[in-house]
Amino acid sequence: MAVHAHPDDESSKGAATTARYAAEGNEVLVVTLTGGERGDILNPAMDVPGIKDRITEVRREEMAAAAAALGVEQLWLGYTDSGLPEGDPLPPLPEGSFALVPLEEATEALVKVVREFKPHVITTYDEMGGYPHPDHIMCHKVSVAAYEAAGDPEQFPDAGEPWTPSKLYYNHGFSLTRLEVFADEYARIGEPFPMQEWMDRMRKYAAERGDVMSRVTTQVECAKYFPQRDDALRAHATQIDPNGAFFAIPTEMQQKLWPTEEFELAKTRVRTAIPETDLFAGIDDADTEDPDR
Repeated sequence: MAVHAHPDDESSKGAATTARYAAEGNEVLVVTLTGGERGDILNPAMDVPGIKDRITEVRREEMAAAAAALGVEQLWLGYTDSGLPEGDPLPPLPEGSFALVPLEEATEALVKVVREFKPHVITTYDEMGGYPHPDHIMCHKVSVAAYEAAGDPEQFPDAGEPWTPSKLYYNHGFSLTRLEVFADEYARIGEPFPMQEWMDRMRKYAAERGDVMSRVTTQVECAKYFPQRDDALRAHATQIDPNGAFFAIPTEMQQKLWPTEEFELAKTRVRTAIPETDLFAGIDDADTEDPDR
């Protein structure tokens, strides 16, 4: 189960991994906590009359196309996008936003999904949300709380029969180390690095908080599924510019130089050895009720 804040997050964070596990016959569910209603239109080609007026419907259509590209199931938890507040001081979040929902309420809603789907592995964001969007930070809080509560019969007894997930991971896809590998290759072939501005921003972030690669415990080989990841990204046409940074580095170069996606094992109820190459490492199918998950 991959828990994400908005439609498009599932395609930019761990997407090829979900596509791989789905292709290998595992049941994979993307849970989208909000509808992404307040997301800006970031692709100039989609900033046309009629799109903003029906943005909720458009985001749902895009999400369906992305899920189909990845070969995964998808479920909406039903909360409203908080938007990304800007300004100094920051303005208050809009009333009814996901980030303002009581944690217990949102946790119960996700616990119900966990108990119905019965995942062995859950992926989500770290305590910073991957980046400090209020919905991403709330996504982290809700995911961790649901992981802890889902197997406890005394918590949320009306949310279904208890189910205890085995492992919880944080996505760590945007690392400075990864960009530096690509930058070195561009220097070797004598071409300007097309993501230099992005790398400069990440260097500033890493100087403050460290590179996320220092937290990575698990690298999943999934290069074969990078084209599906890219198809899923392009499906989110209002959010992803096909001429933008996500597609600046040729897929073949990515497959050759960095064929994995990165995760941090945050919590586990099974014994495993670090580093890992498989999110299911340590999970014995013989001791589980449904070996397909």
